[in-house]
Amino acid sequence: MTSIQRMRRRAYEIMDGAVPDKYSHFVEVFVALLVVANVIGIILESVPEIHTEFEVYFHAFDLFSVAVFSIEFVTRVWSYGEKYLHDEDGSEWKGRKEYLFSFYGIIDFVSTVPFYLQLIFPGADLRVLRMFRLLRIFKLSRYNSAFDDMVAAVKAERDSFSSAVFLLFISCLLFSSLIYIIEGHKQPEVFPSIPAAMHWFVITIVAGWGNVDPVTFVGTVLVIFTQILSIALAAILTGVVSTAYTAQVERRQAMYEMEVRAVLSDGVVTEQELAKLKIMQAKLGMSDDQVAAIAAQIEEEKKLSESGNS
Repeated sequence: MTSIQRMRRRAYEIMDGAVPDKYSHFVEVFVALLVVANVIGIILESVPEIHTEFEVYFHAFDLFSVAVFSIEFVTRVWSYGEKYLHDEDGSEWKGRKEYLFSFYGIIDFVSTVPFYLQLIFPGADLRVLRMFRLLRIFKLSRYNSAFDDMVAAVKAERDSFSSAVFLLFISCLLFSSLIYIIEGHKQPEVFPSIPAAMHWFVITIVAGWGNVDPVTFVGTVLVIFTQILSIALAAILTGVVSTAYTAQVERRQAMYEMEVRAVLSDGVVTEQELAKLKIMQAKLGMSDDQVAAIAAQIEEEKKLSESGNS
């Protein structure tokens, strides 16, 4: 292995967190803090008074951030050639393509490219470019499993989630049509069409009040039913998501427990196996307390099994 190959392998271990050492931890913390600082800066920059007074500092900080994120992106593309390089059918570009077309690869690219677009097209709308810069917040999900857990939870319970969304759509169509029929002729400027009534329904569901007072008795009753429905739908959606998220956390713990049992099956734990478990713990976002609880449970089961055999 040449020095370039060793350097690339080490860069992959640090950027991917494949080896959870102080260097990979430093990169994670530094990038996370820089992302948070960028989001705060973008928010403050939108205030005209602050932007005018600190414009030079905002620009300098953006230059620094773009430089760091560009180096990070290029380093990841270069180093991810190591991911499948040692597989039988592996190649350098297999890992690189996987990263470039992954969620995080697209976020890394899209959150950096606006700066260069601004250089190429000086007259571009800065508000649009600023919106793309806000996508940098999604870079934080690389270092925290909460976002991935939520996506996995929704996928796992997609049937229940789809049913709840379908119920919401049917309710929106029904109640919007009714309020249009009942109140439309009394308040034509408020409910001129069913789409306008659908806008009222969405506001009512989200805020609890659609900012419109009905003028008929039937309309008042309908608004009350809509508000009750909003509470029920919120409870259903919250229940589906929370149940799915809890199930995802349990699946994650079960995966780690299976790996621990496999490692302990031969009675010998090597340094390589310990490193593998450490990496898996970091990837799954499990705390030391959770890991300790699993280890204690397995140890207790082992003692009970030995006492039963004796």
